[in-house]
Amino acid sequence: MTTVTPALRLSVLDRSRIRQGRPPAEALRETVGLAREVERLGYHRFWVAEHHGVPGVAGSAPTVLAAAVASATSRIRVGTGGVMLPNHQPMVVAEQFGVLASLFPDRIDMGLGRSVAFTDGVRRALGREKDAADHFAEQLDELLGYFDPAPGSRTEVHARPAEGLRVPAFVLATGSGADIAAAAGLPLVIGGPGGPEAVIAAVDRYRERFRPSARAAEPYVVLSGNVAVAGSAEAARELLVSEAWSSAYARTHGEFPPLAPAAEVLARTMSPRERAAFEQALTGHIAGPPGQVVAELRALLARAGADEYLVTTHAHDRAALLDSYRLLAEAAGLAPQPD
Repeated sequence: MTTVTPALRLSVLDRSRIRQGRPPAEALRETVGLAREVERLGYHRFWVAEHHGVPGVAGSAPTVLAAAVASATSRIRVGTGGVMLPNHQPMVVAEQFGVLASLFPDRIDMGLGRSVAFTDGVRRALGREKDAADHFAEQLDELLGYFDPAPGSRTEVHARPAEGLRVPAFVLATGSGADIAAAAGLPLVIGGPGGPEAVIAAVDRYRERFRPSARAAEPYVVLSGNVAVAGSAEAARELLVSEAWSSAYARTHGEFPPLAPAAEVLARTMSPRERAAFEQALTGHIAGPPGQVVAELRALLARAGADEYLVTTHAHDRAALLDSYRLLAEAAGLAPQPD
């Protein structure tokens, strides 16, 4: 009797990272092109993110970009990872996703986060205070209410065309996000710098506290993180270098820059503080040859009891990045889609 190993459920989050010396518009076009490619490779979802005032990121309007991605693809689920709800009025978010779901039925995901802008100037420009994230649970409840008004409610405000639509909602676990997702009965998306032990502890707490809802009868967990695949461990690690340097620079200089070529980063003379931040940013990822990476992913998903993995890798070398996604899809047994 032959045992068939089930294919992994893999998805992609792209932040429209700007490459050094290249215009932001190119990063947005590359996001749309990547979506087409990972759809062809058999990935399950393609999500875009929200960042404001960041020199190295072009993705500032996720619902607008999601519309472009959905228009350029035909099967893959499209969504946000995520819309930062404290930056917006819940009714406006409901209306935007209502439009998306109306135009692209059964393909739109509503990933929601609780982060606010990193600088005082950007927060002021958005009309938000630093403590706006403290009200995320209330904002989430209001937003979902626009899609599913409580029975007998007589609200005078209706978010059309959202009302009555079934748009899957996900909560990104930053801070107390796991507890909020559990209380709301929503799927959880979780990753981060705390390492697998911290992630698994948060997932366990989410499962223990989960309250079944009309949107999810049982817990659903999406792990997220960087995954780099290449012919050798060294080549896979090199894929992570550009993003690691951007993260290290942000930690030591307070500004997140465009992606620099890996060779340029590796040739840099770094201060001790920069070097420590850079080496730290290179840890905690899944990287290596295809078989090794898939084995690590399977083990991590099994250990966490997770349902899906959201790959968040970015690299200056676009060709190598596309090869990484292709090698991962093939090794994971994803079903390629016809052109």
